[in-house]
Amino acid sequence: MLNIQSINQYYGQSHILWDLDLELPEGTCGCLIGRNGVGKTTLLKCITGLLPIKDGSIIFNGKDISKTSTEARARAGIGYVPQGREIFPLLTVEENLKISLGARPDGKSHVPDLIYELFPVLKEMKHRRGGDLSGGQQQQLAIGRALVLDPKLLILDEPTEGIQPNVVRDIGNVIRRLNHEFGLTVLLVEQKLPFARKVADHFYIMERGKVEATGAIDQLNDDLVQKYLSV
Repeated sequence: MLNIQSINQYYGQSHILWDLDLELPEGTCGCLIGRNGVGKTTLLKCITGLLPIKDGSIIFNGKDISKTSTEARARAGIGYVPQGREIFPLLTVEENLKISLGARPDGKSHVPDLIYELFPVLKEMKHRRGGDLSGGQQQQLAIGRALVLDPKLLILDEPTEGIQPNVVRDIGNVIRRLNHEFGLTVLLVEQKLPFARKVADHFYIMERGKVEATGAIDQLNDDLVQKYLSV
């Protein structure tokens, strides 16, 4: 599904990603883990086209998308939920969701019923402005907006950050359902290890711009946590 080969990325003169490799098989849920500042969000932005890479390749569904636009990647089936949600506060919930319809390849003009089934609160509040929602409700809106694309790959950047525990649980259940029932491939950045262990199949530990350790989620042991994740 996603194969990243030897990519490098710079912010000005700062070398952020160093010959980074990552492979995410179709139908799996992978979790990027690492201390702050190791390049996790930068990697997600490179995958979605929000940041350019200097060299290397990003292969999605067998096609090299390294040079394609963000819009083209969305149409190809990459949905992105950014850190901080970035919903439109003055638009209604329904208007926020409809924004993504333009990137659907099938030309559908209404919000799929599945979005409201997964997140009933969005149906209840679809005429309220996005800025009037709680943080947890805004996160559900951001995920729903990405799902409107009918993506093949869903990318989430710290979906539990600043969210109340009951909504964290609901989001985890939705991710598991999308992955297990619908076969949606998922890549997320997550700092909370219990949540990562609940939803993910595989982990990728990043350190200094590289993936330094990877494996099945049940192989994420105390030694790895101590080596790469402890402050």
